Amino acid sequence: MATNYPIVPGHEIVGRVTKVGSAVTSYKAGDLVAVGCMVDSDRTCPNCKRDLEQFCPNMTLTFNSPDKHLGGVTYGGYSDSIVVDEHFVLRLPSNLNIAGAAPLLCAGITTYSPMRHWGVGKGKKVGVVGLGGLGHMAVKFGRAFGAHVAVFTTSPNKKEDALRLGADEVVVSRNADEMKKHAGSFDFIIDTVSADHDINAYINLLGVDGNLTLVGAPAEPLDVPAFSLIMRAPKAGRFCHRWHR
Repeated sequence: MATNYPIVPGHEIVGRVTKVGSAVTSYKAGDLVAVGCMVDSDRTCPNCKRDLEQFCPNMTLTFNSPDKHLGGVTYGGYSDSIVVDEHFVLRLPSNLNIAGAAPLLCAGITTYSPMRHWGVGKGKKVGVVGLGGLGHMAVKFGRAFGAHVAVFTTSPNKKEDALRLGADEVVVSRNADEMKKHAGSFDFIIDTVSADHDINAYINLLGVDGNLTLVGAPAEPLDVPAFSLIMRAPKAGRFCHRWHR
């Protein structure tokens, strides 16, 4: 999407309500709340009616989207204030650290949603490709869900961080022998890498009826030969949209 200038980004927002409209019923001034990557949708399309507003063809993003109410474009979390429909506001539990909670609004939900959707839990072997903003969240969720979590990284020096975050093991993906040991053994792999990479190396690690969800956003198309999918049964290679709810 083309950038409209001036732009104020930010879609992992935590703040306090300063004022509410006359029709607002869920929040009051002073409440600690959070806002993610959306601030509005048409609320009438089939996706909205299924509580899948992230697929609404007329959704309004938190920043750099045409603002149908105020005119111009929306400004994000780095602005002094932001106006949001209460439907897209979340109440923040008081026991959460504010700085730690903010990344849940994007990196958190982006990894949480597919992991829950595909049944990550006790007894499952889960791979996390990459240990960046998204990957570190996936590791923590996988551990919390009770799964066996393996982190795949090209950087051996990230091993200590991965284990500290809850990974059970760390695989250096450039080491062919390490990768080969895990062939056909994963129930679920979440790929968080946005750089160009060989996704087939991870498809080959899936067990029968395993699933690989891509939540990274590589700039160039990834090459996936048909036989990489055919030999792994139906769910292998189902790539999910990054914006989950």
